[in-house]
Amino acid sequence: MESPAVTFTLAYVVFAVCFVFPPDEVRSAGLTVQSLLSAWLGSEDAAFVQYHLRRSTGTLLAHSLLPLGYYLGMCFAAPEKHLCFFYLASKGWKTFFFFAVLFPAVTSALAYYWSRKGWNNHPLARTLAVHALPQSGWRAVASSINTEFRRIDKFATGTPGARVIVTDTWVIKVTTYCLHVAQQQDIHLTVTDSRQHELTPDSNMPVQFLTIRVASVNPFVKAFDIRLNSTEYGELREKLRAPISNAANVVIHQSLSDLFLETFTSLVEINQTYPVPSTQELEPCIGCMQTIANIKLIKNCQEPNEGECQQCYCRPMWCLTCMGKWFASRQDQQHPETWLSSQVPCPTCRAKFCILDVCIVR
Repeated sequence: MESPAVTFTLAYVVFAVCFVFPPDEVRSAGLTVQSLLSAWLGSEDAAFVQYHLRRSTGTLLAHSLLPLGYYLGMCFAAPEKHLCFFYLASKGWKTFFFFAVLFPAVTSALAYYWSRKGWNNHPLARTLAVHALPQSGWRAVASSINTEFRRIDKFATGTPGARVIVTDTWVIKVTTYCLHVAQQQDIHLTVTDSRQHELTPDSNMPVQFLTIRVASVNPFVKAFDIRLNSTEYGELREKLRAPISNAANVVIHQSLSDLFLETFTSLVEINQTYPVPSTQELEPCIGCMQTIANIKLIKNCQEPNEGECQQCYCRPMWCLTCMGKWFASRQDQQHPETWLSSQVPCPTCRAKFCILDVCIVR
């Protein structure tokens, strides 16, 4: 049986991770810095920059208290260590307590310094000052950002700890402790990476995430990366003034059908193949008339007389791409999680088939 100290340690580690990187369940329960300090933070819509000045400061303070919280919890979880009486604790625990107290003390002093002179010393204020005209200061830039953020035509995506916001003038990346800000007229954007995920928490469909490098011609603005779903790429391009170059030659799937077609192809390629008789001549696909037909529908998912799928007796008439597009077009667009497991009619004879029944001609 595990000791209370081990149990508490494991539980506290989980709590700390969820507090620093809150999942959707934690956010919905209101156990985030933004929710706990909402009265002090104010409204993001009313004053975007001022909200994040306070949010970044409050987040740093809250996270710095986590080691001290662990020490206080261990006072009760492990009374045999005598942690409540500092002079009786071991040298290791005394060192831990020293740093657990030092972290919030330092961050509190830093927060106080940042808040002086109307937040003039905050790193975000210095970041915005880089974009200010000679006759103005960072508050003029903050006013511009606040005004544009309130408009309904802005582009916004991502979770609270990794948001991307694009307005008519600004490109903003919101992170846990800071904001990256660049002016649209000064930036160059480049697609640098693409990651494909077969499953996501919200859907059983594959998803593609793009990494875009935002580099400014202003030498005082540090380059940063933004990450977004490929299905949002078109909307992002419409909001940006500058073109996005594709240095890595990444194939961008801008629709759900594009993502499904790639998954459909990969699944069909591992299915049983169909050896075409030597006497049968393959003709061009009747869907695109550009590729030789290379798909034959054969019931492989179950026994011949079982299930909803039926045997198709059509000769190979379709290519893999056109068959995948046909399969996707017959699906419920509101429930993509059901696409891979559904049945559709053959485009020629209407016999029902599923993905397991699609065979490549060899």
